[in-house]
Amino acid sequence: MKGLNQSHIDVLNQSKAIINEVKKVIVGKDETIIDVLVAILSKGHILLEDNPGVGKTTLALAFSKALSLDYKRVQFTPDVLPSDITGFSVLNKETGKFEYSQGAAMCNLFLADEINRTSSKTQAALLEVMEEGKVTVDGITRETPKPFIVIATQNPIGSIGTQMLPESQLDRFIMRLSMGYPSESSEMDMLRARQNSNPLDDISPVITKEQLLEAQNVVESVHVSDEVLSYITRLADATRKNDYIKLGLSPRGSLALCRAAKATALLKARSYCIPDDVIYPFYNVAGHRIVLSPTAKISSLTARDILKDIISSVPVPRITKEY
Repeated sequence: MKGLNQSHIDVLNQSKAIINEVKKVIVGKDETIIDVLVAILSKGHILLEDNPGVGKTTLALAFSKALSLDYKRVQFTPDVLPSDITGFSVLNKETGKFEYSQGAAMCNLFLADEINRTSSKTQAALLEVMEEGKVTVDGITRETPKPFIVIATQNPIGSIGTQMLPESQLDRFIMRLSMGYPSESSEMDMLRARQNSNPLDDISPVITKEQLLEAQNVVESVHVSDEVLSYITRLADATRKNDYIKLGLSPRGSLALCRAAKATALLKARSYCIPDDVIYPFYNVAGHRIVLSPTAKISSLTARDILKDIISSVPVPRITKEY
C-alpha cells in the first residue's frame, strides 16, 4: 500500500466490504461486481446488456442496499412517457398554483429496466439527467439528489420489442457490461441460498451517501502521469484511424477511460495509475462507443476483437516512478 494516504486506505477497505456484501446475492460474478463498483466510484452510469433473468436487476438492488442509496426502478415499455422520468407539474386546487411532482429520476440510484424497449423520446429524456444530474420541467431546472447513478439494463438486440439505443445515449454510459449465465456450481449455490430466504434481505449498508461522495472525490485525486494520459490518447486515436471502425472513441470516452483507470488503480491499492489500469476497463468503456465498419461485419469481427488488436498495436509506456 505504498503511497496511499488514510483517505485512500478508507476507500479501499470500504470497497472490499461493498464487494463482499454484493457477493452474498450475486454468486460467481466477482469481476462484474468489481466493474460496477469501478463505474460507481468513477461517477459513471452503467449499461447492463444481457439475456433476461441473469440477475441484472438483482445486482442493482444489491448495490443500492450496500451503498445506502435511495432506489427507484422503472420498467421501460413503449407507453412510458418522458414525464415519468423527469416529473411534471400538477395543479393544486387549493392554492390555484402548479406544483412539481417528482419523476422516477429524483433518487440516488435509478434502475432503467429494459431501456431499449421504450420510445426514443423517453430514452432522450434521460440524457440531461445522466449528463448533468438535473431535470428540467416547465422551464425550471432541478438537481437530482447526490450521488446520482443510473443503471440501465437492456436485452440483446433482436429480442422481441427492442430497438437500438442511439450513439449519443450509449456515450452517456461509462461502461457496458454483460453478466452471462452462471456456472453450474454457482447456479447450485444460488438455488441453495434461496430455499428459505432472499439473500437480498441479508445485505447490510456498508457506507452512507456522504461517504460514497467522499470516496468518489478520493478517486479523482488518484495521480495520472503524462505518460499514462498519452497512452489513453493514443488508444483513442487508434480507434479513430482503424479501418474496421467507422466511429471511434469520442473525447467523452477518453475522459471516461481516465476516470475508470483511476478507480481501478485505487482498488488495486495504488495512488497512481499505470498502463494496466487503463487496459483493464478499456473493453468495457470503449466497446459500446465504437461503430464497426461494413468491412468488419463482413469479416465477422467483433468490437472486442478489434479493441484487442488495438491494445496489442499501441506501445505501452514504461512507468518507472511511483507517485
